[in-house]
Amino acid sequence: MIARPPPAFANMRIGLLGGSFNPPHEGHRHISLAALSRLRLNKLWWLVTPGNPLKSAARQPDLADRLSLAAELASHPAIEVTGFEAALPTPFAIDTLHFLRRRFPGVHFVWIMGGDNLAQFHRWRDWAGLFTMLPILVLDRPGARHEALASPAARHFAASRLPECAAPALPTLAPPAWIYLSLPLCGLSSTTIREEIGPSKRP
Repeated sequence: MIARPPPAFANMRIGLLGGSFNPPHEGHRHISLAALSRLRLNKLWWLVTPGNPLKSAARQPDLADRLSLAAELASHPAIEVTGFEAALPTPFAIDTLHFLRRRFPGVHFVWIMGGDNLAQFHRWRDWAGLFTMLPILVLDRPGARHEALASPAARHFAASRLPECAAPALPTLAPPAWIYLSLPLCGLSSTTIREEIGPSKRP
């Protein structure tokens, strides 16, 4: 199978929001619209992963179902929903980024994640390499700020953290460069939604 990400062209500013989207919810759209606006992005890609290496694959809904639900929810011309990672040889974000850098050498990519992910980012494969590969935008999540900013990754790259006012320039800055962005918080999470709807009603 050939990996086919969405089209991209030199000098485009593209945000990358990865996750299982199990299920996708308004919180994903909320932070995506904030990132599009604050970073002045041309596009934001939802990378719907076939599986998260840090989570159990048990009862994971089919990738096609999650892609369909995500596309229905996104409903925005600047948000592209893609599952191309399923065609890559590994599920790790660092390998996805190597692939994208090779395929689109002139594109300004920005990695986007929530504060809850920054809190455990040191568990990701080659997390320090990811920090030095492209700029990172961390969006605040309810109850996550203290743990996120005290995390091993945040402390290791503390000198590379930029003020929020630098957000428009972030996509074109040389890494390591990252911003922890405050925004009106949305308390939705995929985990909470799965717990509320129960296994019998999941797609």
